[in-house]
Amino acid sequence: MTKRWVGTNLLCSLLISLSIAAHAQDEETSGVAVNLDLGPRPIFKAVDPAEAALGQLLFYDPILSGNRNISCASCHHPRFGTGDGVSLSLGEGANTLGPERMADPENLPEQRIPRNAPSLWNLGAKGMEVMFHDGRLEADPAYGAGIRTPLGGDMVAGFESALAAQAMFPVLSPDEMAGHYGENDISRAVRLGQLSHPGGAWDLIANRVAEIPEYRQRFDTVLGIGAPIRFTDVGNVIASFIEFEWRADDSPFDRALVKGEALQGAAARGQGLFYGAALCGQCHSGWLQTDNRFYAIAMPQLGPGKAARFESHARDEGRLRVTGDPEDAYRFRTPSLRNVALTAPYGHAGAYRTLEAVVRHHFDPVAALNSYNRSQVLLPQLSGAVDWAVMDDQAELKRIAAANDLSPVRLSDEDLADLVAFLEALTDSKRTEGRLGVPDAVPSGLPVER
Repeated sequence: MTKRWVGTNLLCSLLISLSIAAHAQDEETSGVAVNLDLGPRPIFKAVDPAEAALGQLLFYDPILSGNRNISCASCHHPRFGTGDGVSLSLGEGANTLGPERMADPENLPEQRIPRNAPSLWNLGAKGMEVMFHDGRLEADPAYGAGIRTPLGGDMVAGFESALAAQAMFPVLSPDEMAGHYGENDISRAVRLGQLSHPGGAWDLIANRVAEIPEYRQRFDTVLGIGAPIRFTDVGNVIASFIEFEWRADDSPFDRALVKGEALQGAAARGQGLFYGAALCGQCHSGWLQTDNRFYAIAMPQLGPGKAARFESHARDEGRLRVTGDPEDAYRFRTPSLRNVALTAPYGHAGAYRTLEAVVRHHFDPVAALNSYNRSQVLLPQLSGAVDWAVMDDQAELKRIAAANDLSPVRLSDEDLADLVAFLEALTDSKRTEGRLGVPDAVPSGLPVER
């Protein structure tokens, strides 16, 4: 089993450690200038302002959901760091935002969303093209339209990027936005497998948008007067909005490296640990602190798991479900750490509600799994929810532990505090609310969740 580090980046890691050793003569209150070579700075896409403004409205508009009651922002809201502030979301059949979100007693959700809502920071940067915790959708020039997805190449034609293509997943999910069978025309089309077919779910969604005069007018500006509005066009403008809205690259960490505004005290010591003894930088590499690869780190599993409806288990085997390779069991994508202090809870199932807890998990993942404190979760009430099937299954816990890629590291509570201080220095505080913000109203006239 590969432990703690794999691949040819070992030399890079050693060079970084040597660089830190040479420069990190830190003191309690003085700033520390660390000479890190993280490669070229991120390159961000240029975004058409008209596309971004149109995407903003659609992102916050419930018109895209089957029952017209949920928007993209229901689970990706700036109030919660572009997540939703809970371990596992409630989608269709729930109301309000974040930890206050409640199941509708008249239309209960069938289950929780199986994985924690991922943040949306810096998805417009070149290289940030692996979507979802398991990477089941990603940019890949070897596939049709340059995007690989389990739904097949014909499903991605017309999308301008992997980020745009990911829009099709939540709107086609009964538990997220589509609604359950029989509730509306979109959910019925999804249940019958009529997705990108003529008259299917995509056309139904696009037609809703096209029938609203303001959207028609705005798409005329973007596409040309009278051009048909397709679902792929909806995905493309939402992607433009995300790329523009949540670019975060002016944190104290950036200013330390670019402008020489050295980090201070605990944050500086934490940076030395991050790229040194704690070995965080081996996977959380580059300017955006991710290698976009997949690792098993014995994260606790809660909720319904990622399984088909006919499967009875609650496990989530991560990347294995994408590749079919047993070596990928329980592996998940390395998340970017930009604005990570804003995006709790943490882990693919949101098992940890604080940075301190999730960083401590990395010190000894197997021990942390076996001693996991369930009070760490933050779950909205849902009658009948199956939340702890895996954690109560000793055989499954052993399988998760056996797949672990990380060896323990010996670090103190003081080291932990310093690492957290460094992670907080990755926050671009100017962008926490986005550039355009939450609109006061949307063209459909439906309520905006603020």
